[in-house]
Amino acid sequence: MTNAGSPRQLVLELASALRDEVLPALGDHAGRAHLGAGEGGDITFAIDERAEAFMERFLAERAPDVAFYSEDRGLVSPSGHASWVLVVDPIDGTRPAMAGFEAACVSVAAARLDSEGEARMGDVETGCVVEIKSGRAFVAERGGRLDPAPSPSSNRDLSRMFWAYGLRGRPVRAIAEVLGELIDASSVGGGTFDLGSATYDMTRVVTGQLDAYIEPGPRIVAEVPGMRGEFERVGEGVVLNNSPYDLAAAALIVEEAGAIVTDANGEPLADRPLLGSGVEFQLSCVAAGNRELHEAIIRELDLGIERLRLLS
Repeated sequence: MTNAGSPRQLVLELASALRDEVLPALGDHAGRAHLGAGEGGDITFAIDERAEAFMERFLAERAPDVAFYSEDRGLVSPSGHASWVLVVDPIDGTRPAMAGFEAACVSVAAARLDSEGEARMGDVETGCVVEIKSGRAFVAERGGRLDPAPSPSSNRDLSRMFWAYGLRGRPVRAIAEVLGELIDASSVGGGTFDLGSATYDMTRVVTGQLDAYIEPGPRIVAEVPGMRGEFERVGEGVVLNNSPYDLAAAALIVEEAGAIVTDANGEPLADRPLLGSGVEFQLSCVAAGNRELHEAIIRELDLGIERLRLLS
């Protein structure tokens, strides 16, 4: 990283610069214009393209020897022999950003590439999530300190759980069948939310505002016959679940906060490929404030997946 200093420094500088670039456009209806589709298949809105173009210019000037992977650009390695890669979602929560809501974040993670130019989720060494509207930042280094100090929830009761999930691009009936018992259990004594940004949801687990974030989409596609077609129907030809760029920084932040993050089967994310999008790279996710609550959620997901399988 010859021109960029430390990975932490570059991650922080890029995240802060992207926030400054996007903030004036927050809530501006001009940002809602459609400009095609990104690498992951989701719509590229004008506000996305503004952020992605700024990121390219910033890195070309500040760190030309560093590769990057982003939602709309895919993998870009200008030097062809980079040893580091930045995994960037310039706006995680594009739709909240276009509405001017708080749940929109910049997500930047740094990982060292192996000799084949590959990396896995467990190779992420630094992660930063910055809330675009407020400027609040969460920064983690693997095995190091987390800034700010975390305060995950100690709640272990599903009926009192405050938690979030996502419905963008997902077939609602299928998601409701899998999550229905959890939603019913917590709808009075707790609360459920679709806030529109995985990174925002996961950092709320770190602050203790939420007890959990639950995203079963890729597990549903993998385990329930016919569901890939349903996801493609809603996604207008593509499957729109979380990709590694959505979770790379936030997963490290959750881990370093002492909370629990796995896929929706309860398996670690560390060995999953970091660079890629599309169905084969997509990640289900359960992040919870403590292990007991996490285990209870996984048990309920097992039951929900079985209910959906029996209906299919």
